[in-house]
Amino acid sequence: MTISPGEFWVANIPFTNGQASKKRPVLVLWLDGFDTVVAAVTSAPPRTQTDVLLQDWQQSGLRVPSTVRLSRLDCLERVLLLARIGIVTVSDATRLKTTWRENITLQF
Repeated sequence: MTISPGEFWVANIPFTNGQASKKRPVLVLWLDGFDTVVAAVTSAPPRTQTDVLLQDWQQSGLRVPSTVRLSRLDCLERVLLLARIGIVTVSDATRLKTTWRENITLQF
C-alpha cells in the first residue's frame, strides 16, 4: 500500500486510553519512517483560524462538506491507514499551505 502526502484516508484512530478506536477521515501531511503525520478531517464547520473548509471536498472523494483541522495532528503507524479516499485538489492544497504558514508556530 503506497501512501502519499496530500491524500485523504480512512484511519483507525486509537483512543488515548488504548482500549478502543474509531475510524475517521484524515489528511496525510507527511511521512516519517513507518509513521504518518495526519490532520483530522471533520464535517463540523471551521472554529479556529487553523481550520480550513475544503472547497473541493467532493472532488477529493469526501462524502460531505469537510474541514481540515490543522491544529489536530496525529502521528499514526502506516498500518492504521485503512483505505484511500482521494487526494486534495491544488486549490485546497494551496489554502491549506497558506493557513499552515500563517498560523502554525511553535509556542515555546
